[in-house]
Amino acid sequence: MGFSIDIISSELKTFESVFRDSVKSHVPLLDRIMRYVVRTKGKQLRPMFVILSAKLTGSVNDSTYRAASLVELLHTASLVHDDVVDESAERRGFFSVYALWKTKISVLVGDYLLAKGMLLALDHDDFVILQIMSRAVKQMSEGELLQMEKSRSLNMNEDTYLTIIRNKTASLLASACSAGAFSATGDPDTTEKMRLFGEYVGIAFQIKDDLFDYGTADVGKPTGNDIKEKKLTLPLIYTLQQVDASTRRRLIFIVKNEHRIKARVNEVIEAVRQSGGIRYAEEKMQEYRDNALSILQEFPDKPERQALEQLVRYTTDRVK
Repeated sequence: MGFSIDIISSELKTFESVFRDSVKSHVPLLDRIMRYVVRTKGKQLRPMFVILSAKLTGSVNDSTYRAASLVELLHTASLVHDDVVDESAERRGFFSVYALWKTKISVLVGDYLLAKGMLLALDHDDFVILQIMSRAVKQMSEGELLQMEKSRSLNMNEDTYLTIIRNKTASLLASACSAGAFSATGDPDTTEKMRLFGEYVGIAFQIKDDLFDYGTADVGKPTGNDIKEKKLTLPLIYTLQQVDASTRRRLIFIVKNEHRIKARVNEVIEAVRQSGGIRYAEEKMQEYRDNALSILQEFPDKPERQALEQLVRYTTDRVK
């Protein structure tokens, strides 16, 4: 994965157990789907951020494990719902819940995961942690809807783009770090500091994701998926501001009307490369990464801080 999780390996095992228990159901169909969801879940980056944030600021306790499970429940619910919205048949190299069980069941499964997350917090009086996470769910929905609205008109500047990714992606990572810190300290200032740290990491993470679409020296061939979906991301937003009016009109026309034609998509990618859009986005990503790292410098130099620094660098150095 590009960083070592040895420092929290025993905590991750405990988290796994809490998470598995938290999704159990008495409905056989739902229990079968939950077992599939547990088996196919990804790298667990967000629970790692919860646990490391707790260890950096204090010590891990039962509410830390509940916070890690809650963030994973909410993240999984959002992915199950996203696959319905995107009609996506695949998730992390496996069939998506949507592909196997279709729309109605997928929507209900996502709702079930959200409800289980809320109850996990409420049953243990983790009110502040539930508030932190609920705010993230609200922001994720707002970010997704704002992106849909803007992709219709193809009218987006850098500020709007940053608002979208701050809400859509960074909010959940920010909530993971702040919930972890709160579970260990109960201190509002430390909690806010870690929230901001997580937000910076989340923004850098999403810019990196958007760069994959254009292909860079270390990533290989561009995919052009965002262009095919008429999504304006930072490399293209920068390009549209740099090029002359007629080139701008042509690029917007391609994204609006010819985004399914491979040669046209490649034309947009080439224009982004020529205008310095990739370089500009990489510089912005590094700026947010460095902001995150500078917050970590305010904490004592110990293994947990080093592990978080590795995680931050992983988000911007990863190759998919």
